[in-house]
Amino acid sequence: MDSKELALRIRRDTIEMVHAAHASHIGSVLSVADMLAVLYTDVLNVDPGFPQMEARDRFVLSKGHAGAAVYAVLAECGFFPVEELKKYYMDGSVYSGHVSGKGVPGVELSTGSLGHGACVACGMALAAKRMHKRHQVYTIVGDGECEEGSIWEMALFAHKYCLDNFTVIVDNNKMQAMGSCEEVIALGSLGEKWGSFGWNVLEVLDGHDHDLLRAAFAGRRKGVPNVIIAHTVKGKGISFMEGSLAWHYKDPQGEAYENAVKELGEAGV
Repeated sequence: MDSKELALRIRRDTIEMVHAAHASHIGSVLSVADMLAVLYTDVLNVDPGFPQMEARDRFVLSKGHAGAAVYAVLAECGFFPVEELKKYYMDGSVYSGHVSGKGVPGVELSTGSLGHGACVACGMALAAKRMHKRHQVYTIVGDGECEEGSIWEMALFAHKYCLDNFTVIVDNNKMQAMGSCEEVIALGSLGEKWGSFGWNVLEVLDGHDHDLLRAAFAGRRKGVPNVIIAHTVKGKGISFMEGSLAWHYKDPQGEAYENAVKELGEAGV
């Protein structure tokens, strides 16, 4: 399937998952759906039939609270049956709310403590460099996550060691758990900040446009680490969730669930 069809499937799957589990973070899940779809259709070298293939590219979701989207993309790409998604966030399930690598094919690392996943991904990239491996390492971080000091320690480290096999994608939806990023801790221009740390900055003004995302991945430079600043919309794809902070924690029930399913059912690709 193409990336647009995959993104729609991710949105449909995750609405059902979060609804059934009474889980949180659907706004964050929806904002990363398009970048995950492009990664898994056009960018990552992975094999669903051989998840531990040594030459595979590594992907880490540092903003682990959007883990439902990773489970959905992996299932839709054949890493495990789509039927497994019904176990999301249920007692005894390996599909925990924050993404878990324990027993889930295709997940490299359990994440949730913001800033940690990106740092481990940076370490993976350094190890690959030192062992003369050719695979790439990718991580998605949130813009609110960029308030973590560990993100900037990692940024300094990656530039120091010229980790051009490492790409950070910033889900720049301009919202975090307790308010807008501007209200909580204003970071100013993320592009300027990453650039001042020596990274090659690729800014995508519409982080839901698959052609623009593909162009950004194609624009990575050698010799320095790369960062893609993807300007996104929290809750993208469901009109009443778009740009609404409430859907960071709310789960779709009743009329909200019915309307979300209706909108996604009518969505074209």
